[in-house]
Amino acid sequence: MGTIFKAYDVRGIYPAEINEAVAYKLGRAAVIFLQVKSIVVGRDGRLSSPKLFAALIEGITDQGAEVIDAGLCSTPMFYFCSREAEASIMVTASHNPKDYNGFKLCREKAFPISEENGIKAIQQLVEKDLAKYKLAKIKGKVTAKNNLSLFVDYNLKFVNFKRLNSLKLVLDAGNGMCGYTFPKIFARLNGKLKSKPNSVTVKLIEMYTTLDFSFPHHQANPLDFSTLKDLQHKIVTEKADFGIATDGDGDRCIFVDEKGAIIPADIMTALISIQILADNPGAAIMHDVRCSKVVAETINQYGGRAVLGRVGHSFIKQKMRQEKIKFAGELSGHMYYQENNYCESSFISTAMVINLLSSSRQKLSELVNPLRKYFSTGEINTAVKNKLAVIKQVEQKYSSQAQKVLHLDGLSMYFKDWWFNLRASNTEDALRLNLEADSNGLMEKKKKEILGILG
Repeated sequence: MGTIFKAYDVRGIYPAEINEAVAYKLGRAAVIFLQVKSIVVGRDGRLSSPKLFAALIEGITDQGAEVIDAGLCSTPMFYFCSREAEASIMVTASHNPKDYNGFKLCREKAFPISEENGIKAIQQLVEKDLAKYKLAKIKGKVTAKNNLSLFVDYNLKFVNFKRLNSLKLVLDAGNGMCGYTFPKIFARLNGKLKSKPNSVTVKLIEMYTTLDFSFPHHQANPLDFSTLKDLQHKIVTEKADFGIATDGDGDRCIFVDEKGAIIPADIMTALISIQILADNPGAAIMHDVRCSKVVAETINQYGGRAVLGRVGHSFIKQKMRQEKIKFAGELSGHMYYQENNYCESSFISTAMVINLLSSSRQKLSELVNPLRKYFSTGEINTAVKNKLAVIKQVEQKYSSQAQKVLHLDGLSMYFKDWWFNLRASNTEDALRLNLEADSNGLMEKKKKEILGILG
């Protein structure tokens, strides 16, 4: 069972690793560890989620805590439902294939529980120590609370209606949870526009928005760019202004411009930073150690303060709270907003793009092209057993050449015209390499060098 307890959540194959017995124990363990009187519980649309959801609720209520049943929801909607909660748990396996499921756990106000602040203690309870604790004398109640309408209205606050122009966009929800929420948000958005004395419309062209976690068309994982082919084709044939692809639980997204070109998430972080800084001069904006150096350059150019951070939503949300950071973006497509309780939101990111296109009167490709200055490998995973020893070997090779070395998250080394980050996987014997250079030739050369060391 130990393999299901990850750095940021609990996840595994159903029913071999994650099943109703695990869900029940996890519910009890969460109440014991957090010492709370109520927990918000939500779930995605996976085939196994209703059974795990029911078992989780049984465990929570048997331990005496009340359950606030948020029902079917995307992860951003779950965070919205949890913004004032004592604690919350989401049944989801994010972007993983159909055979997986799992749980995201949060403390008060949707602050994530990670390996560093509670998952290990909950694992200990689930696997060994539950027998020490008695069931509650009075079983907890279950109260259903449907926040969908409130969630839809909340998201519309991020659209600048005063400057809005007519636009057309394509959503590929991958049969995941944004297929449940996005159409409702856009329906209400256009409903509001009809009441105004103009002819502006924002048309949403839907692809794979029917909930179906057997993923009949492609995996709901937009970081695998091969899953974006249908979206790219649809954007061009429909002459849409842009497209967005979301993952299974809806907390990460990748954008595609009007020409069908994929925009890496770090480039989108730089672009959205321009919009954030136009409305919030001098704001602090965070990016992870894997992001292109154009992100920090753009933030600084537009008068913001660029903050470098570790990979992972728990680390990012903690640092954002500590330093009052307005916005943060990860290479993985997670984008976090201070106004959204420091949580991810695929729709708010979409609203930022809508606002940018409306105010600039430019095509998305025209806004993005100046930011495509450097040449990146993307993240390359290499199987390595002695991870720390190999990282040390790489550092020794380049130490005399580097202008700057950081150990914030793995190893980051910066040179005159290239840089790289090398991180150990939390879940497998592998190293993750991200490398960027000023020219494609140099990028290929240095990639070959480092991969040669990794074997």
